[in-house]
Parts: sequence; C-alpha cells; structure tokens
Amino acid sequence: MLKIGDFSKLSRVSIRMLRHYDEIGLITPIRVDPDSGYRYYGEDQLPTAFRITALKDMGFGLAAIGEILTCYEEKDLLARHLRLKQAELRELSRQTAYRLRLLDTALERLRKDDETMKYDVTLKTFPERYAATLRMHIPNYEQEGMLWNILMEETAQMGLIPDDPCYCSAVFHDKEYKEADVDVEVQQTVKGKYPDTSHVKFVTLPEVTVASAICKGSYEQMPAIMEAVTGWVTANGYTFDGPAFNIYHVSPHETSDPNEFVTEVCYPVKKK
Repeated sequence: MLKIGDFSKLSRVSIRMLRHYDEIGLITPIRVDPDSGYRYYGEDQLPTAFRITALKDMGFGLAAIGEILTCYEEKDLLARHLRLKQAELRELSRQTAYRLRLLDTALERLRKDDETMKYDVTLKTFPERYAATLRMHIPNYEQEGMLWNILMEETAQMGLIPDDPCYCSAVFHDKEYKEADVDVEVQQTVKGKYPDTSHVKFVTLPEVTVASAICKGSYEQMPAIMEAVTGWVTANGYTFDGPAFNIYHVSPHETSDPNEFVTEVCYPVKKK
C-alpha cells in the first residue's frame, strides 16, 4: 500500500485532487485508517490515475471521465468517446478560428486611417435582366453553396451564355434574420432563352434601384458595410423596398483566398 503522499508523487496528481477524486468516486483509497484518517492506495491504481490525467488533457470533464473509465478496456466504446470528443474539439477549433479572424479584421481596421475605413455607398439602377434562378429553403446562410451546385448541375448541358455583364447574385427573402431554414434565391444572368429544369427557373428580373457598397475581402466586413448602407439610406431620404441581395463579382468559385473576394451588397430602395 502507498500513503496518499507517495501515491501523489508517483501518479503526479496533487493530494487535494486525489481527495476530490475520492469524493466523486473516480479513485477511492483501498483503505482509510479509522483513527488517523490516512488514506492508502494500491500500486495497481496508478494506471487509473494516469488514464484520468490523459483524459483530462484531451478535454474531458470529470463526469465524462467517470463514464469512460467503466468501459476503458472495451476498445469500440472507448473509440466512440474519443471520436465524439475529437469532433467536438474540431468544431470548437473552427469557431475559435472564426473569432480570431473577426478580431484580426477589427484590429486591422483600427490600424487604418479613418478615411480608409469608410465604405462608399452609391445609388444605382439595374435594368431588366434575364436570369437562371433557383429558390429554396436551406439549413442556414452558410449553406448557400448547395444552391449554386444544384443550379450548375441542372444547367450543365445547356451551354448557358453569360450575360455581359454577368451578375451572380443571392437574394435573401426572409423578412428577418433566421438561424435556420432560410429562404434564399440564387440568380445568374444569361443571354438567350432556355427551358426550366426541375429546380431552375428562367425569368426576366424587373428593374431595381439599390443602395450598394462594395466589400473587398473577407465576409467578416459585411456587418460594417451593411451599417454603412443603412446609414446612407436613412440620411438620404430613402426607405428599403424589397429583399437585400449580394452580387458576387469575385467569389469562392473563382478563388479560395478570402482576401480576393469582391462582393456588392445591395439594398433595394425608393424615395420616401
């Protein structure tokens, strides 16, 4: 038997933590002296202590560790727990990377001169244009790419001739921001006439007047650009008149470098 101090040294777990493990049933002493209260551990309990430390280092909480220890020798069950934690940490890593990009963007903007931080908002009118369109409900805004994939797959054999200029746009039809089941329509302007497919409809889009601003670079700038456009609309006596849409002049389809993206943020407007 090992005194708690000796067991602490060998297991590299503090006495305080060993007592806590005892309280929650992770590792209990094999004997507690009734007179002195001294705790004694067996050498065969060292592997359990090492496993607990390893699992803690992987990010498991003590409650989960207690569950895992009951099936540690069953490789399939252990692997299932490890894979779930792996997926959880990958998602956390993705979220952390996104937040770091937001911080990098904010710090970069702070380093720039105030004038360079301003976004130019312009009023323009798009004439009638003929377009391949696809409107569906998708899980969230980040899944917009699935609409473009369907549009391209269903028109691949048609030999579509891009309009000049060719506008590839996404229209956001929901009247509010939604976290799921979002109503999005993608549009590509083309020349000629083509038959509808299962999901793609060819329509003439009406003339529309918009307040727009160009986003050069990653989509993390979008909130600041939308704020600039909204401020311009209010300051110049206009009101919003239809769903907002983005025109992708340079998109992830053309480049994998977010710094090269060029997106035009458009809000249909009319005079008050």
